[in-house]
Amino acid sequence: MSLKRFSTALATAALLAVSVLAGTGASTTHRAAGPLVLGFSQVGSESGWRTANTKSVQSSAKEAGITLKFSDAQQKQENQISAIRSFIQQRVNVIAFSPVVESGWDAVLNEAKRAGIPVILTDRAVDSKDPTLYKTFLGSDFVKEGKLVGQWVAKNYKGTTKDVNIVELQGTTGSAPAIDRAKGFRSVIKGNKHLKIIASQTGEFTRAKGKEVMAAFLKANPHIDLLFAHNDDMGLGAIEAIQEAGLKPGKDIKIVTIDAVHDGMVALSKGQINFIAECSPLLGPQLMQLAKQVAAGKTVPHRIVTIETTFTPAQAKKALPTRKY
Repeated sequence: MSLKRFSTALATAALLAVSVLAGTGASTTHRAAGPLVLGFSQVGSESGWRTANTKSVQSSAKEAGITLKFSDAQQKQENQISAIRSFIQQRVNVIAFSPVVESGWDAVLNEAKRAGIPVILTDRAVDSKDPTLYKTFLGSDFVKEGKLVGQWVAKNYKGTTKDVNIVELQGTTGSAPAIDRAKGFRSVIKGNKHLKIIASQTGEFTRAKGKEVMAAFLKANPHIDLLFAHNDDMGLGAIEAIQEAGLKPGKDIKIVTIDAVHDGMVALSKGQINFIAECSPLLGPQLMQLAKQVAAGKTVPHRIVTIETTFTPAQAKKALPTRKY
């Protein structure tokens, strides 16, 4: 081929590439070829569950050969939005995050979409009405978790003719797990008029706040039969408050929680907690697999539910020796 013909062909190919990109609305600012870069914004480090989740993401990225840009939002939505915008400016291949709250994400997710960067939600959902703003949501079914706890309560108080006073330690206000776990729990216990929630307040998913709020519950309510804590850490904090009030957790006040992290399972095995619905934090391996798939332009399910179980004290004793978190 002559030099003139080669130059003409090269120019034509370049024009074609520009035309295709313009037609699809795709960004021309993608990273050069190399290791896949994943920007991940974590909620914070408020609980044992979250710590285990972070370790799973970090170790899985390393094993998968993925470059991880990690940001801790410290439970503040504004920090998370800033992190996502930073990931967009850095032209990462994929963005993943666990939303602090459900609402208020459309603007920044549209920015990622315009930049041509796919987004994966992990652990928690957003309430956007535009399903194209993210490729998939990987995480637990929080409503189901609430229902499983409610079913244990309904079964254990079936046939009661006395009112059962229930207090509830909710998760972070406005977060998907707090909203959905409360919804699932209530949908089950409403079938028994004697199961009554007499107090409900956020414990912010932390052990310290769980203890503080439970202490206030105990002062305001002379008779509490059962505590439903939206996660183990709040339940563990509540155990301290119950003990300091001269009562026996798991006996004088029944306790049901969600997560099944190590400390929660230990308390369950000792009978201080009566029932736990599992919420696995080990999402790292699945997240890395999804990141590779969406970066390659492959279609993935829009909702992927993690497989989980429930535990009684006897089951906790059996499971603890081999638990990974």
